[in-house]
Amino acid sequence: MGSTPVSRGCPATGVLRHSAVAWAIAALQCVLPLPGWAQGALPTLGDGSDMTTSQERRLGDRIIRELYRDPDYIDDAVLNEYVLGIFLPLVKAARERGELPPELDERFAWEILLGRDRTVNAFALPGGYFGMHLGLIGVVSTRDELASVMAHELSHVTQRHISRLITQQSRQGPLMLGAMVLGMLAATKNPSAGQAMLVGGQALAVQNQLNFSRDMEREADRVGYGLMAPAGFAPQGFVSMFDKLQQANRINDNGSWPYLRSHPLTTQRIADLHARIPPAVARSPAPGPTLEHAMMAARARVLSRPGVDVWRQWVNEPQAGGFGTQSLPRRVGAWYAASLSALQLQDMAAARAAQRSLLEAARGDAAGTRQAHLLGAEIELAGGQADAALEQLALIPAADSQAGDPASASGSGAALTLESVTGPGRGASAAASGGLGRPEMILRTQALLRQTRAAPMTGTLQTWVTNHPRDASVWYLLAAVWQQQGQPLRAVRAEAEAHVARYDYAAAVDRFKAGQDMARKTGSRGGDAAEYIEASIIETRLRATESLLKEQAAER
Repeated sequence: MGSTPVSRGCPATGVLRHSAVAWAIAALQCVLPLPGWAQGALPTLGDGSDMTTSQERRLGDRIIRELYRDPDYIDDAVLNEYVLGIFLPLVKAARERGELPPELDERFAWEILLGRDRTVNAFALPGGYFGMHLGLIGVVSTRDELASVMAHELSHVTQRHISRLITQQSRQGPLMLGAMVLGMLAATKNPSAGQAMLVGGQALAVQNQLNFSRDMEREADRVGYGLMAPAGFAPQGFVSMFDKLQQANRINDNGSWPYLRSHPLTTQRIADLHARIPPAVARSPAPGPTLEHAMMAARARVLSRPGVDVWRQWVNEPQAGGFGTQSLPRRVGAWYAASLSALQLQDMAAARAAQRSLLEAARGDAAGTRQAHLLGAEIELAGGQADAALEQLALIPAADSQAGDPASASGSGAALTLESVTGPGRGASAAASGGLGRPEMILRTQALLRQTRAAPMTGTLQTWVTNHPRDASVWYLLAAVWQQQGQPLRAVRAEAEAHVARYDYAAAVDRFKAGQDMARKTGSRGGDAAEYIEASIIETRLRATESLLKEQAAER
């Protein structure tokens, strides 16, 4: 059967009112919208072939381009590093266990986007992209619980659940189409019978889809659980997270746990999980929260913008009666929340005082001390004290000195390297960024920019974006550094590359063309050799980006 073009919208019913079959096809297009890559040519009815990995990646790129523009999207260097420090070992474990095929490993993005939303949610997207709300980070008690959610979502991708779901929908299409056609024909004689056939056919298709989703949830539980121990996480994190979800499922009715709606918690899933845990592991106590996790959970809660009144409440919490009797992680989390909340309220004195108390409480814990100093640098920068910010950063041990520290190894310290986790050629290590973690690199550059002496960071930033070309934030920093050094042509190219990193090819083309115009006006081609090379790079990148822009426009 040949394929026909499909309209992007639902066809007007007035045009089709005389054809029952045509009306049913139009309704099917509205009920089961096709992804953009499939709108040009429909498969033949009954075609159950999966999406290719390239198609799924392109679909993911389209979705992620919109998420980058969402006002709730947040690129927080500290939280991003912490989340990646949990996620990337899971990816490595999936690869080593054979759960991650080489084709997916190579083609998919393996990127997590954070959103300021206070609801408890995480989700997998096509092409190896993942979304996570700050509300989830703020509510989990341990890094193992957070790892269990990531392992589950990762398994949705490695098991091609999104592709399989679209395939399942394509198989449901003929069933729903047949029910609609028969319903329309029956309605000409008996309207009640026609309506019953329509509803019955749709109900059967929906039930089949729900059953398929439950199967996927159980598979993601099984595969995700198998990743925990090899990735260095306690499997009990799955159990405690399920218990937390089960409790929320019973008492929560305000919509703040959307994760429960997209991942229905059934007694069978809970029973399956408990059956997988060896008795010895089940009897052993689950690891408690690390100081670093307590800080990151507090950071997520504060940055989710709960409101001025809540920030004030958190600023005052350490002064409440009985505070000193609470556990150390609880006190550390409260001090962190108090300091960062005071910063949001622009109360610099309170922010500094709480940070000093935090530093004292975290003394002896390498990962916790590092986070306290990073927060201190953030506070000083916000207060316009670049020198003090650099002093805070100077107190953080170098990456190499933390590499063998158990406290650092349990978290996402600067010693974590993308290359060591994702394999050769896939990322840069801390050594590639001058021994700095990404948060240190960004904060140090920002402080030096304030002092108009950021030139020494140029090489570090260039190395970083070479290994992480999709890091838009660092591209923008590099643009600022080059601009400060009187190299506007390089600055414009860096700005263009930042737009490319966010899939905003139209804006990137504009910046590349601005660079072209600048090169012509300044006569770069006949002058300095470095400027000539830069102009040539801009021309090459402009052609490549224009090609990407055409492809992007064709998908709409």
